[in-house]
Amino acid sequence: MREVQMKRVPHRQLTVPAAAVLFAAAFGLISPANAQTFSSSYTSTAPKDCRTVGKPENGGTTQVCPGKSGLLVLISEDDLRQTVSVGPDRVAAAKEPAAEAWFAPFNSTANTVEWRAVDGRPFAIIQRWLIADNNDPDKSGSPTSKPMLAVTRLPPGPVCHVAYIDGQANRNANELARQAADEFARDFKCGKDEVKVIGEKGTAVSLAKR
Repeated sequence: MREVQMKRVPHRQLTVPAAAVLFAAAFGLISPANAQTFSSSYTSTAPKDCRTVGKPENGGTTQVCPGKSGLLVLISEDDLRQTVSVGPDRVAAAKEPAAEAWFAPFNSTANTVEWRAVDGRPFAIIQRWLIADNNDPDKSGSPTSKPMLAVTRLPPGPVCHVAYIDGQANRNANELARQAADEFARDFKCGKDEVKVIGEKGTAVSLAKR
C-alpha cells in the first residue's frame, strides 16, 4: 500500500483563494459550473436501522442498511470479521470488490457512515473500523480494538477501498479521510491502483494490511 503524507493547511491560508474565487465568479471571470461544493452527510448502520437478509450460515449474518442517492450499504459478518459494500441493491453490492475486502484480524465497524459528496452527488464513503490487536490484551485478556478509517469509492465504476487512515496515529484522522476521498476516490482504479495509507502509519493500519 502506498503511504501518502497529507499536510493540514492553516485556515488563514484558505481565505484568500476562496475570496479570489468568489470575486472572479461574481465578475464572470470563471463559470459557476467550474466551482464544486464538497459536503458530508451521514447514515446509520446500527442493527435497529438495518434489516437482516438471507439465512445465517455458520453464524454469519448479512444486513442491508439505507444509504444515500438510491444506494444501500451491505454489511456481511462471518467469523467475527466484517465486509462493507455499497450498491443500488444487495445483489449488486455483493458483487463489488469491497464485498471481498477482508481484514485478517477480528474486526467490526462503527454504526455511522459518512457520505462524501460533490454538488450533492455521493462519490465515497468513510467508515470507522475497529481492528483487534491480539498483542495488546485488556485486563480480561481480550484483544483491544484499534481504530482505523477506510475510504471507499462509489459508483459509477467499481466499489472498493481507496485509503486507510490510522485513528490513533493521526489526531486529524477525520480530516485526512475527507481529503483522501476528495482527492483520490473518483479517479481511483480498483484492482490496479494500490490502496493508499494516509498520514502516519499506526497499529490499526499495520494490522489491516496483514
